[in-house]
Amino acid sequence: MTELNKLTIRETAEGLKDKKFSCQELLNSCLTAIGDKDGDVRAYIYVDEDGAGLSAKMVDDRLADGEELDILAGIPVGIKDIFNTEGVKTTCGSSLLGDFVPPYDATAVKKLRERGMVLVGKTNLDEFACGASTEHSAFGVTRNPYDLERVAGGSSGGSAAALAAGMCTYSLGTDTGGSIRQPASFCGVYGLKPTYGRISRSGVTAMASSWDVVGPFGRCVDDISILLGALAGKDRLDLTTSDKDVPNYQDFLHKNVKGMKIGLPKEYFDDGVDEEVKDKVRASVKKLEKGGAKIVDVTLPSTKYAVAVYYITMPAELSANLERFDGIRYGKKPSEDPEDLVDFYFKARGEGFGDEIKRRIMMGTYVLSAGYYDAYYKKAQKVRTLIIKDFEKVFGKVDVLIAPVSPTPAFKIGELVNDPLKMYMADALTIPANAAGLPSLACPCGFSSTDLPIGLQVIAPQFEEGRCLRVGAFLESVED
Repeated sequence: MTELNKLTIRETAEGLKDKKFSCQELLNSCLTAIGDKDGDVRAYIYVDEDGAGLSAKMVDDRLADGEELDILAGIPVGIKDIFNTEGVKTTCGSSLLGDFVPPYDATAVKKLRERGMVLVGKTNLDEFACGASTEHSAFGVTRNPYDLERVAGGSSGGSAAALAAGMCTYSLGTDTGGSIRQPASFCGVYGLKPTYGRISRSGVTAMASSWDVVGPFGRCVDDISILLGALAGKDRLDLTTSDKDVPNYQDFLHKNVKGMKIGLPKEYFDDGVDEEVKDKVRASVKKLEKGGAKIVDVTLPSTKYAVAVYYITMPAELSANLERFDGIRYGKKPSEDPEDLVDFYFKARGEGFGDEIKRRIMMGTYVLSAGYYDAYYKKAQKVRTLIIKDFEKVFGKVDVLIAPVSPTPAFKIGELVNDPLKMYMADALTIPANAAGLPSLACPCGFSSTDLPIGLQVIAPQFEEGRCLRVGAFLESVED
């Protein structure tokens, strides 16, 4: 029998309903994995054992009374520590917020709480979600469960690693430039970046407001479809959310791919991508072709500008969003008495922010400054429009795109941390979908010769997450 902490959402829900095990036993299985592994992996910043235990007892009591429960009731979840959780610490991976306890839940958390979730704890991340390796957390590096010498990805590395190591049944993350899909790929799990505006960001600390999205990690495509259905929808607290109807995403899981047109963008398979990664993705493409899909070679010529666009516009938005963290409105006060208000700001932010945050704030402030706004920020926004138009043109010819998630499998801890430009290039294949606000599903597609997970991404037009799920479910169903 599969260990309780390794079951899918549906398997877990059915086991609870049939009384094969209790919610407390399920939780204990995850807590045991945390006790055994998290000293090395460091997926969690904070484990709320007491709160989770109370939630598990409530679910067990309701089951004992014969109550019909939601499919997510009693399911243990790890939530990226950038989501507000009422009464539970929310640090954003920063020492500046080390003791912050929010007075309310983020909308996504509230929706899950209403369905009976069991919050195991808050997962590790790069400080304020800035990073591609979780090496920039103030609470230590999250290590890859497949190889503890390698990163779990970032910025949602803790969420991916916690799931891969059996420390929860599903998890939540955010994706600004690849921060769900890249960790999912590195850790061998599924991760969805939905369409911008599909899931509310209310109560999630903003990094770059025109790029950020909330999304789930799961063990299978069915998990992702369940979670997307639970989280999607209009929210009056987030005016960027769409009022488009939320379909039943389960309906997309049992369709074949016959007749689908699948595009392979040549820019995602260039010389900068590891040969093993390309081989594994192409092997999956052959399965789709065998299943009746038509494979079409396409081009997205503006892809080469995506990293530059991102690292101009994102720091600009970040610098504005982090202005509130000054040690007065939010964040710790400085350890030494300041001479005046300006000195207060210098000391509070100097002590509280890590190097990567400071680097990005300076970049963002620079590109927004007088005399440079038109040369950098405004021009980058124009190029972002070109990236969007590239996708619009391609989606006039194909239904979805298939591409690698990352140019390489997980890299070694410390390998790129002192070379910011190389670290930024780790997001080269994921950033374009964020630039255009498109949904993209990361799916495991095999292992490297060194037994490291490799992932592919399925990119679809806006609000067509169902197409991603359809292709992902087909690939999941086809045996090697």
